[in-house]
Amino acid sequence: MRNETARHDITVVGGGLAGVCAAIAAARLGRTVALVNNRPVLGGNASSEVRVWVCGATGHGKNHHAREGGIMGELLVENQFRNPDGNPYYWDAVVLDAVRAEPGITLYLNTDVREVDAEGPDEARRITSVTGWMMGSERRIRFESPLFLDCTGDGLIGHLAGAHHRIGRESRAEYDESWAPETADDITLGSTLLFYTKDAGHPVKFVPPDFAKDITETSIPQRRIIKSGDNGCAYWWIEFGGELDTVHDNERIRDELWAVIHGIWDHIKNSGEFDAANMTLEWVGSVPGKREYRRFLGDYVLHQGDILGQTEFDDRVAFGGWSIDLHPPKGMYSQGDGAKQRYADGIYHIPYRSLYSVNTTNLLFAGRNISASHVAFGSTRVMATCATIGQAAGTAAALCATGEVTPRELPVPELHRALLRQDASLIGLASTDPEDLALRATATASSALSGLTVEDSDELWPLAADAGLVLPADPDLSGVELLVDADRDTEIVIDLYDPELGQNYVPRRLVASVTVPVAAGARQWLKTGLDWSPETPRNAFLVVRANDALALHRSDRPTPGVLCLTRVPLRPSDESPQPLREWTDTGLLRRTFCFRTGETAAYSPAKATDGYARPYAGPHMWVSAPLADDPSPWLELAWPEPVTLGRIEVIADDDVNEDLINLHHHRTPFDTLPTLLRDYRVEALDTDGTWRVIARAAQNRRRRETHRPAEQVTTSAIRVVVESTNGAASAHIVAVRAYE
Repeated sequence: MRNETARHDITVVGGGLAGVCAAIAAARLGRTVALVNNRPVLGGNASSEVRVWVCGATGHGKNHHAREGGIMGELLVENQFRNPDGNPYYWDAVVLDAVRAEPGITLYLNTDVREVDAEGPDEARRITSVTGWMMGSERRIRFESPLFLDCTGDGLIGHLAGAHHRIGRESRAEYDESWAPETADDITLGSTLLFYTKDAGHPVKFVPPDFAKDITETSIPQRRIIKSGDNGCAYWWIEFGGELDTVHDNERIRDELWAVIHGIWDHIKNSGEFDAANMTLEWVGSVPGKREYRRFLGDYVLHQGDILGQTEFDDRVAFGGWSIDLHPPKGMYSQGDGAKQRYADGIYHIPYRSLYSVNTTNLLFAGRNISASHVAFGSTRVMATCATIGQAAGTAAALCATGEVTPRELPVPELHRALLRQDASLIGLASTDPEDLALRATATASSALSGLTVEDSDELWPLAADAGLVLPADPDLSGVELLVDADRDTEIVIDLYDPELGQNYVPRRLVASVTVPVAAGARQWLKTGLDWSPETPRNAFLVVRANDALALHRSDRPTPGVLCLTRVPLRPSDESPQPLREWTDTGLLRRTFCFRTGETAAYSPAKATDGYARPYAGPHMWVSAPLADDPSPWLELAWPEPVTLGRIEVIADDDVNEDLINLHHHRTPFDTLPTLLRDYRVEALDTDGTWRVIARAAQNRRRRETHRPAEQVTTSAIRVVVESTNGAASAHIVAVRAYE
């Protein structure tokens, strides 16, 4: 056995996506990081050992323009290129490559941390070191750092250090949560094992092992959906342990899950109810995917009201959007539904005060163990959300290490500047980075999309249900026309709503309503007469009410900043309305109703230097005229006096409305997002008035590219000249940043 000591600026324990993103974020800011994981692969529940979908704020497409950015966004976009079919082993490699690309990270796999040295009174604990055993290598390693991140999920590090935490459900009264029980208890969400199947091409028998459970003696066949062709996360409901201790009873829980999986497969193969003669088991998990255990206490506890009310925290550092998704304590044996879900009207914010310990001065945490009530945790626990929290916590740790301050003492504006500079997932905050010279530049372009017109109709969309059309109102919305067919003389009713919050895409406040007569006939451009001049740019939500005599025309051409939806009312229930679940883009994703509007500034060159890097009350990007009209569009930044530049960043449009996923939920029809720039060059204006190429990008497939000229450039203007996209009809640039 070998005893070692490893010293780093930051020690991150836990190699799930939260820990991975925390480590990468800290390393990119120049810190040395130990990333310690007790498994042989990274990714936690997303890894090939467990194989859970990486879900997040999109809610499988229910939330719009909600896919995570920052490091998590990089992983999803890269995985889409490398691994569009969702191979779990390819996903492992994407995550590992991202970690190994950072020279500041030292990776310790198969290293189980089980000892923590901490000092100080209960109200001011401080971790001095943690010690782990590297399995298979007989190395006992002591990790010393000024700062520690507990990204273990189960929260073992903080627990051993004496950090305050909770397990189970709070009472309803504690945070005024209608979804909490009347009395607090120790019930948690259970754990799950998954399995994969395949068609062997010939008959395959299945002899159930002795430990297989006869599921016909349970409620499972009556209460759960079983299909021979389903596998993986389609069986998320194989859940057990909510009434047990999901850590200390882990082996018992695993054995019960194994018994049920083999019992389900016995039922599929041998009951005669399924066409499964050629099917065989390809893989069965052996590591239970835990959902819940310890939740640490920070200076703030996120709760149900913050999720559903979309509280706009001043110290927001990440966002979520998954529903409050709570499962019955009995899991797969429950007589009721496998889950109940409640969505907010859009994505919500997560405060920094929920990411550091209330009583352990050098401890931050990220993942499912953050400071949240059990009910709020029902949303924050999904992995893409955990990853964005990880980037925020890792960034904070790096800044604390630089300034020698505790997490609680770290100024939030400094954290915001660092996160926005790193393209992290913040909503509704514009960068004011004093070092970004682009924010002081005047932006012009060869062209810009100045009016929205979609006239090329591919098919009809009957108005059997209410239709929704989201358009940018910047600075106003005027001249709205719709292309309609009418079977008979009738009238069309259109309501214009303000979604109110910039991240919302549901109708909330009625602004205007019009009723327009429509004569029988085809391909009629109908003038709606709707005009709206909000005080600030907004998303306008038009509701075209159902009418069986009418049909809209639909185009297969997507339009940036425009959403088309249809309303599918939910079944009656005692719960409050959930418009986010009612308004769906099923059949309308990447498609647009045919319409016309007046002039808009939503795509002007200035949008690339307004400090926003995500859609918020508008698309916030420069969009050129169609490439057919402007084949080499350019975006120019000019300064009144020459500036010296050593680094230029181009942030392209990775279409955060596109719901990407790491494994097998759905197949997205392209490997590279069409909206991304493919080939472009960066030019600088010389003193003689000529443009000189200082950087190029070829076959680009990423959102954010950093260009460092061979030597600093002194110039009064730069421009990005787009040579080709990855399929979009226009050039899209979210932001250009320029630094000395």
